[in-house]
Amino acid sequence: MTEPAKFTVMVVEDHPIMRVGIAAIINAQPDMQVCAQAGSGEEAVRLYHERHPEVILMDLRLPGMSGLDALRAIRSQDATARCVVLTTYEGDEDIHQALAAGAAGYLIKAMSHDTLVDALRRVHAGSQFLPPSVARHLAVRTPNSDLSHREREVLSLLVQGKSNKDIGALLGITEATVKSHVSVILQRLEVTDRTQAVIAALQRGLEHL
Repeated sequence: MTEPAKFTVMVVEDHPIMRVGIAAIINAQPDMQVCAQAGSGEEAVRLYHERHPEVILMDLRLPGMSGLDALRAIRSQDATARCVVLTTYEGDEDIHQALAAGAAGYLIKAMSHDTLVDALRRVHAGSQFLPPSVARHLAVRTPNSDLSHREREVLSLLVQGKSNKDIGALLGITEATVKSHVSVILQRLEVTDRTQAVIAALQRGLEHL
């Protein structure tokens, strides 16, 4: 009796021990196998085009090119690419950005390996996979809370503890313009001051330390 064909998975994870462990879990399944392993976003983009995996398992936090940017680069060349994100990031903005970039699944690293293989199977079959805890995080995201590129720049500098004057000097804009951007940021994040904005940005995944 012939064995069923296995679908192929590329594992993208910068920690070698974790990458090998994940690959071992996948290769132990009867219906899937690892065809490529990458330790960076740049390597993931290159290997995707060389090996053509049917599913990508992508960490978001990678050296150099982020997992999110790698996914965007891959999907810009192949809109059919299927990806499951596996990360420690649980913020609603992290999840939103990953799904917007084309991820079909989103897993937190603390989840069980049964959840991992289930996600890979479902995404390979063409479905989306969002565990209940991830779906709950996404559900609380405030509609219309997207920040512009400039607002994200200002927020990033706020997280770094910069004053309005410093932000203006770094971005080449007036202090009054910075104040205007900060006002919009506070409104979009539904907070009342800069400290709350920084906390919200870190909790939601708009910024990472």
